[in-house]
Amino acid sequence: MSDCIFCKIVAGELPSENVYETDDVLAFRDIRPQAPVHVLVIPKKHIQSAHHVAPEDAELVGRLHMAAQHVAEELGIAKDGYRLVTNIGWHGQQTVPHLHYHLIGGRQLQWPPG
Repeated sequence: MSDCIFCKIVAGELPSENVYETDDVLAFRDIRPQAPVHVLVIPKKHIQSAHHVAPEDAELVGRLHMAAQHVAEELGIAKDGYRLVTNIGWHGQQTVPHLHYHLIGGRQLQWPPG
């Protein structure tokens, strides 16, 4: 999708601080971190949101979760815990219409989140 900021990051048209990459997943640091560790984990394929995942995307979504686990381990937050969040739609505060997980940790997180 040509106007999608995350698709532009995947294409190398916009810069990002990548922390993990495979053929179909990219993880990069959020430009407005909400915690000491705040990474976005995205599929390279454009999928609008978690609500728009199709049956043929099941394996890709599994790889997305495995990537999040790997990044949490590599960044040293897996043992103490972290939050993995995806927002869906306007009321869910999704600001970029491309499926992405916020991997947030490195401090004690509060509940409820918002």
